Amino acid sequence: QVQLVESGGGLVQAGGSLRLSCAASGRSFSGNGMGWFRQAPGKEREFVAAISWSGSNTYYTDSVKGRFTISHDTVKNTLALQMNSLNPDDTAVYYCAAERKYGGNYASSWAYSSWGQGTQVTVSS
Repeated sequence: QVQLVESGGGLVQAGGSLRLSCAASGRSFSGNGMGWFRQAPGKEREFVAAISWSGSNTYYTDSVKGRFTISHDTVKNTLALQMNSLNPDDTAVYYCAAERKYGGNYASSWAYSSWGQGTQVTVSS
């Protein structure tokens, strides 16, 4: 199982930007794709963005379209999430996910085999 380490979280004011990164170790990314999820206090984990292994297809939840961009580098074994125009509703722990099953639902956490420990993103008003 691939090991994932996240970085880039922190405190930012509304309207600001952050770039999250997820580095893999142990072995290269595999499976059908990768994604980002987030979980706010008292809420269930929700889908944020996903990308196919080739990078040809990307998916976003409606609330982040036009603001967030997911990307990956299969050579360096990294996954990134560029977050712009942040607002307080984006405050959550963000998790990277990898090794999505072929044919699995990209928006379902159950479709992924590997997860990072999470990184806190706090957006102040």
